[in-house]
Amino acid sequence: MSYAAFHAIFLVPPLLALGWLVGRRRHPAHRRAGRFVLLTAAIALLYTTPWDNYLVWRGVWSYGADRVLGTIGYVPVEEYLFFLLQPLLTGLWLLYLMPPHIPSAAPCSHRVGTLGYTALALLGVALLRWEAGTYLGLILAWAAPVLALQWGYAGRSIWGLRRVWVLGAAVPTLYLWAADAVALRLGIWRISEIHTLGPALGPLPLEEAVFFALTNLLVVQGLLLFLAPRLLPAPPAPASADLRARPATLPDG
Repeated sequence: MSYAAFHAIFLVPPLLALGWLVGRRRHPAHRRAGRFVLLTAAIALLYTTPWDNYLVWRGVWSYGADRVLGTIGYVPVEEYLFFLLQPLLTGLWLLYLMPPHIPSAAPCSHRVGTLGYTALALLGVALLRWEAGTYLGLILAWAAPVLALQWGYAGRSIWGLRRVWVLGAAVPTLYLWAADAVALRLGIWRISEIHTLGPALGPLPLEEAVFFALTNLLVVQGLLLFLAPRLLPAPPAPASADLRARPATLPDG
């Protein structure tokens, strides 16, 4: 199977299905929010491109020359397309899960999440001291600082939509784990044994599992910052008998 065929089988059909399902909901705010999904995909492409080129240059992962159409830099053309398709897939799934009315922010200690992500980033830097920790270290050092910033800025906002946050990241992660396992078995791409720690989920190296989990969290948390700005902490409203708490709605964009 070629890398292009992988996209045609595993990514294009669910993208089309989710696009149809989101469109059927006919909620104007959901449709307008689609522009934020496109923006997130563009950011993902820009942020991931130099990092992934470095991975291939270091020999962390490689691809079959007969499985790709060509390369730009060190990376196959289809890989750049994947940088766009994964955020679109996860983003449309998140839009499908989003309620028309956003609930109030839930109380939480946003510092716990920020500290947790910061600890992962520091672990990533530490792992880079060992050759076998290269891939996991590069993943954690690349993704965790951004996740920490997202949570530090709007952890309470994200926690207010924690069901959407969990399902929004978990379902695409499980799906892409399965798809990635197929691609590895078929030899579309290969992961270096020298630059990985060894533990695996079946045919899926630990590092690949962590990669998809964290990248989907990046997409989901980033989109929630766009879609739920009214969940950010605000000064308390003045007491009044005429005031009634109203649920927030998705921004008009």
